[in-house]
Amino acid sequence: MSDASTQAKFSNPAPLGLAGFALTTWLLSMINAGWFGGEAMGMVLACAMAYGGTAQAIAGVMELPRGNTFGATAFLSYGAFWWSFALFVLFLHDKVPAAFVGWYLCLWGVFTFYMWLGTFRAPRALQLIFLALWITFFLLAAGEWTGIGGLHQAGGYMGLLTAALAFYLSAAEIINENQQRTVLPVGAPRAT
Repeated sequence: MSDASTQAKFSNPAPLGLAGFALTTWLLSMINAGWFGGEAMGMVLACAMAYGGTAQAIAGVMELPRGNTFGATAFLSYGAFWWSFALFVLFLHDKVPAAFVGWYLCLWGVFTFYMWLGTFRAPRALQLIFLALWITFFLLAAGEWTGIGGLHQAGGYMGLLTAALAFYLSAAEIINENQQRTVLPVGAPRAT
């Protein structure tokens, strides 16, 4: 027999997933924006496997018993993105044409675009993360397809904005829950 007082309370995995996404995205975006060269990629790959990939996947699995289809899909998918990115850079980078890499990035942009559409009744901070992210993917894809370095650099700067927004939402969820009040506003979701 179970009632409300004996049901387990599941912790919120979103701050973990958002932080794993934000930190890894920030590191890669510094390279894409031109702040650092390819010699910095090793740190990105380590982070992609350990934090961006694994911690996000753990957060996604934690969303399942909470019944959060969006959170599970987002965190498990972007965790897999980071693992696929690390494997690509480590083993296949020189063996895949740039145009095909462009398609990889474009399809992640398509996925992110429809995930963004799924945020329209979510807090504004989450909407902004997904908006900035699909633009990032499309800019990076266009850079691969055209070879125009400015598009790749613009994608890097959009990635930095995406990461900053994700860090903010992660911090807001931790701080607001801990303080039991709104310290960092996230923008009220649309009324249903």
